[in-house]
Amino acid sequence: MIADIRTIKATGSTNDDVAALARAGQPEGFWLRAETQTGGRGRHGRAWQSPPGNLYASTIVRLAPGDPSPATLAMVAALALHQVAIAYGGEGRTSLKWPNDLLLDGAKLSGILLESCDGAIVIGFGVNLAHSPEGLDRTTASFAAAGLGAPDPDAFLMDLADAFARWLGRWRNEGLAAIRREWLARAHPPGTPLRTTGPDGQVVDGLFEGLDESGALKLRLADGSVHLLHAGDVFLI
Repeated sequence: MIADIRTIKATGSTNDDVAALARAGQPEGFWLRAETQTGGRGRHGRAWQSPPGNLYASTIVRLAPGDPSPATLAMVAALALHQVAIAYGGEGRTSLKWPNDLLLDGAKLSGILLESCDGAIVIGFGVNLAHSPEGLDRTTASFAAAGLGAPDPDAFLMDLADAFARWLGRWRNEGLAAIRREWLARAHPPGTPLRTTGPDGQVVDGLFEGLDESGALKLRLADGSVHLLHAGDVFLI
């Protein structure tokens, strides 16, 4: 498969650019990569540092009748990213963390941002290839700092586009249960201590218990009960 990839020198946000293209009718499978961004963002509008040498790219998924929940595309994106990270030396050192992080040696290697746009989902990827941001509320990693060498962003994106297309096909053809099973096989192990913050600001500590059938996070609390988190932030503790 030859992906439809366009690369530009700089932009405010690849997600914003791709959203505009989606509204104009750009078909599924298109990817836009910027060498740097001036207004990159993560979840909840957080600023995303965008120095040259890392990957900043977005793509479009056109939703179709019978597709699983659009929110579960975060798992599809994470599985594709994990597959590529393994190919670039991350074997045995990478894991997935709910809802949309790829970890390298337990530190944040990348982020994934899903945004709805007129019947489509725009998915943005930020991957620390050459640099890892500083001053965040969590530890970060990069391929270069981990001694794996900084992958070429163009080559990395070509591999990511191919992997994403394959996992997207499985999401549509095999359903969410198969994607959930594959995601759990690559996540940190059950019993991992986590601290979660829900949309209302409530902080809950517990042990990772997996995902429910819809993809929500299951957290085993000290009293033995299970807390479900459908949206929020998660930290390893």
